[in-house]
Amino acid sequence: MTTVVRPIRFTTRGRRKRAVTTPDAELAATPNVGRVPRVARLMALAIRFDRLLREGRVASQSELARLARVTQPRMTQIMNLLHLASDIQEEILFLPPVTEGRDPVHEHMLREVAACADWREQRRRWREIRGRA
Repeated sequence: MTTVVRPIRFTTRGRRKRAVTTPDAELAATPNVGRVPRVARLMALAIRFDRLLREGRVASQSELARLARVTQPRMTQIMNLLHLASDIQEEILFLPPVTEGRDPVHEHMLREVAACADWREQRRRWREIRGRA
């Protein structure tokens, strides 16, 4: 268990009392390191969902879609990322953080790559996508 200790200041506005946290000096001094690309998060989700299905904790992909509050076709798109070669999956998981603008690689770009059964062809297409990004 982790305990976090922070100073909290309370202010009163009208009849309501609100907590106002003061920014930590450490947090204020750290530069913006960016965010994890969406496709990397989707890849991680696909791996987690696959484990849930294999362990039998979730009965089907349809049930998984319902629990994740997405449509069945969207769940299929996410799960199709598992059809990528393992080295491509690893590269996706470790894509550099996005510091500004849009993500350079989108799940939509990978649909055609994942649909290809030949891993050598997948790798060639992945290199093209990475070259454009």
